[in-house]
Amino acid sequence: MEDSLVNKVALSGLVTFNLENYYPEGSRTFLDIKDTLFMGMVLKEKDFRNWIKEHDWKVYLSHHVAIGCSVDAIIPTWAYMLIASKLKDIASTVHFGDLNSLENELWLNALSVIDFNQFTDAKMVIKGCSDKEVSPFAYVYVTERLVGVAQSVMFGEPCSTVPVYKRKKVD
Repeated sequence: MEDSLVNKVALSGLVTFNLENYYPEGSRTFLDIKDTLFMGMVLKEKDFRNWIKEHDWKVYLSHHVAIGCSVDAIIPTWAYMLIASKLKDIASTVHFGDLNSLENELWLNALSVIDFNQFTDAKMVIKGCSDKEVSPFAYVYVTERLVGVAQSVMFGEPCSTVPVYKRKKVD
């Protein structure tokens, strides 16, 4: 009798959730207004408005742009608002904060449209390896949505998983 190979992973009923499929495409850019400050510390309205007028905004075409200041300076809110008004029809995303908070916002926007109820009672594996950089924020967000819906949540690959959550059996 010939022994046949059995693909136990295929028979396990595991559902793989690949975050890479939801990766928010596009260039990320941090627009740091520190370079517009007088002596690196003070925003002078006249100079700043002149910079706004003369800056080449087209360099941000289709970029996801985070606006912020990397030095400890008091920046009036209207300065960020002026930049946002210039980027509105040029950039794909305009965000206040650093690149990390921008990345979290992009992931939130990409993942918040998913109906996680489709995974009710499923044995889920959140895929761990990918060719694109997936933010830890995305893993936490998806896990939080799956816990309580799925029967179990694991991390990794179907052939080698790390258990994260398993629903307790009700007697």
